[in-house]
Amino acid sequence: MSAPLEDYALIGDRHTAALVSKTGSIDWLCLPRFDSGACFAALLGDASHGRWQLAPAGGVTQVRRRYRGDTLVLETDFHTEDGVVRLVDCMPRREHRPNLVRLVEGVSGRVPMRMQLIIRFDYGLTVPWVRSQDGRFQAIGGPNGLVLDTAVALRGEDLTTVAEFEVTEGDQVPFVLSWYPSHEELPRPEDRSDPATAVEETHDDWSQWSERMRPLSEWRSAVIRSLITLKGLTYAPTGGIVAAPTSSLPEQLGGVRNWDYRYCWLRDATFTLYSLLIAGYKDEARQWREWLLRAVAGEPRKMQILYGPAGERLLDEREIGWLPGYEGSAPVRVGNAAVDQLQLDVYGEVMDALHEARRHELDETEDDWTLQCQIMDFLEQNWEQPDEGLWEIRGERRHFTHSKIMAWVAFDRAVKAVEQSRLEGPTKKWKQARDRIHSEVCNEGFNTERNAFTQYYGAKQLDASLLLAPLVGFLPATDSRVKGTIEAIERELVVDGFVMRYSEDYEDIDGLPKGEGAFLACSFWLVDCLSLIGRKQDAAALFERLLAIRNDVGLLSEEYDVERKRLVGNFPQAFSHVALANSAHNLSTSVAGPAHTRGRHQDDGGDIDQGPGEL
Repeated sequence: MSAPLEDYALIGDRHTAALVSKTGSIDWLCLPRFDSGACFAALLGDASHGRWQLAPAGGVTQVRRRYRGDTLVLETDFHTEDGVVRLVDCMPRREHRPNLVRLVEGVSGRVPMRMQLIIRFDYGLTVPWVRSQDGRFQAIGGPNGLVLDTAVALRGEDLTTVAEFEVTEGDQVPFVLSWYPSHEELPRPEDRSDPATAVEETHDDWSQWSERMRPLSEWRSAVIRSLITLKGLTYAPTGGIVAAPTSSLPEQLGGVRNWDYRYCWLRDATFTLYSLLIAGYKDEARQWREWLLRAVAGEPRKMQILYGPAGERLLDEREIGWLPGYEGSAPVRVGNAAVDQLQLDVYGEVMDALHEARRHELDETEDDWTLQCQIMDFLEQNWEQPDEGLWEIRGERRHFTHSKIMAWVAFDRAVKAVEQSRLEGPTKKWKQARDRIHSEVCNEGFNTERNAFTQYYGAKQLDASLLLAPLVGFLPATDSRVKGTIEAIERELVVDGFVMRYSEDYEDIDGLPKGEGAFLACSFWLVDCLSLIGRKQDAAALFERLLAIRNDVGLLSEEYDVERKRLVGNFPQAFSHVALANSAHNLSTSVAGPAHTRGRHQDDGGDIDQGPGEL
């Protein structure tokens, strides 16, 4: 059985990532990319579906672990009655083939150790052909090959590979697992650094990157860990950032809301760009922006809400029936059917991201602006359509209020591109659309009886996505409708201090069984809103509450199960960490209001466009 999510740490090489538990077991690893088939899938089943464990053979009295400084080099100390042993895990920066390095180091005493390697390609389905060649362990299954290099004697045992050895103080026992296409020759040890050197190089590589972060007066350690996580979820060849390295971790334990998040969502674009830019990582922001432009290139009507790490479009969803799911949460899914949904808000997020890029003087070509104009032409003809919305509802399309607000954002940023960046475009037409959307949202999306914006036109239920209304500049935080919405969300959607996406008191809108955790990004949005309306102490208290649910190495999942006090959803979740970094910056600044609001509007001239419909 897999461990609680809190027990996992992340290591990665900016092409893929692995989850390492406190027991020294790697329970999830997809090779050679984030979205490739898993060779270790115990996370979604049990050990028989693939894992690699290195741990003391006897009892463990205490486990302590940490990242080595501001890096993705993980150190786990096992305390036993016989002594203390340290396990160092990392994935060095990829040069040719992916390598996973594990060093067992003796700290004190003499500790018996045991290794168990269970390779199961294709998400736990394929038992590989295993052989020893020139003293090297080799496993082949279809197109995949793995080779393990170690001086420790290995033996087969019930379709697994095991080893027993001892370490004493000062000993260092290395293990290196390398992937390669099975039709090619085995990777040669001489073509890579020796394991100890590889660990040091990986440490130095991450440390140099982390040192580039702009100083932050408060919460630096939380922010840099979030940014390192974000960097670890970046597909280095293209700059695409996956939402999470995992698939099908449930939003409710035992439930069916289990989705594949190993892809890149356009929705994350603005928040991601902004978090990178405010932290000083302009090159990474530029690379993400370039990935975004390549991914959406083509016909705007065919723009998707998510893409593969290199911009792939075909992400058909299917179920993996042989995996029982995390803690019995079935089905396990690969691919994501939301790729075919209409979600109008992504057009606003794309235009806002590119607006932020211009503000921070990232280079833009004429073709880039041409593409944006084509996007606006499409949106002009389609913004009145109902859609599946921010939460990717698998049910009836509706006129979601958040979707319309983000359509307003798209036209607003297009107008600003012409007026402030001297680009050419039909501003009169865009302003008319912007004003019309604003008026419609204020009339159709606002419930006067509840004094709040609601989930969709004519609805009574609330939606935490409406916390974004003041953050994107649709209305100022001082507007009575915004204050009413914030207060209503606090009353009805906050459970034990955490924000739910929407209320379950109403008929479920997506046809799936009710029940899920609190969506963590929404809680960070509430932090921003509280700060914006002057409730700094409440904002800081909520922020600290959110920091307190990170695991011992500073990682957050998508959601939090308030009743069980557990992280749920895919892990670690980029959107949660981006929101954390942005909120920390907002709270640390002396200028009133969230940073992204200041940047997009006050710097643009001081006034937030109200448009018709203001009460």
